[in-house]
Amino acid sequence: MNFDVNFIKGCSAIGAGLALIAGIGPGVGQGIAAGHAAAAVGRNPGARSDITATMLLGQAVAETTGLYGLLVAMLLMFVQPLAR
Repeated sequence: MNFDVNFIKGCSAIGAGLALIAGIGPGVGQGIAAGHAAAAVGRNPGARSDITATMLLGQAVAETTGLYGLLVAMLLMFVQPLAR
């Protein structure tokens, strides 16, 4: 199949945009986690370090989804093996 280069670049741009939607979920989830952690520290200030450590670990794991989406978007935008 011989596709036009502009068609492939356009499809890559659309795919990159869709891949960046993956950044919405971690952003919302991290905001909710930070809010719940702040409420937990307000209820029990003595457990601040444990709550903060657990929250940061959870946010680091959740952020990998957004980073993978960004990686896929960058690959689609800048590495186009079919466009020769």
